[in-house]
Amino acid sequence: MTATVIANLQKLIGTPRDGALLRFSLGNEYLKLGDAHNARLQFAEAVARDPAYSAAWKLLGKALTDDGEPQAALTAYRQGIAVAEKKGDKQAAKEMTVFARRLEKQLEPGGTP
Repeated sequence: MTATVIANLQKLIGTPRDGALLRFSLGNEYLKLGDAHNARLQFAEAVARDPAYSAAWKLLGKALTDDGEPQAALTAYRQGIAVAEKKGDKQAAKEMTVFARRLEKQLEPGGTP
């Protein structure tokens, strides 16, 4: 089912409906498939189109983590936290703070992967 959803969403790329929400939705479907690389590309496009999209920042951090890029994920989470706090999106900021702290501990010398 997810592959069909991805195919349908991809048809909308480059059309007037192509925007942050479409890219977020496409990234989410890629995450469901376990395709972190393509997910991160779509989430990056979503935040490029709407830098205030805190949910996209959160999933960009997850996709980067899953794709083996913890430092880039930490950067995404930090940007997402700033965006969420500015918007008053307290839950998203709280979640990203937890994920960022876990990554910080992993990235410390002697941290657990």
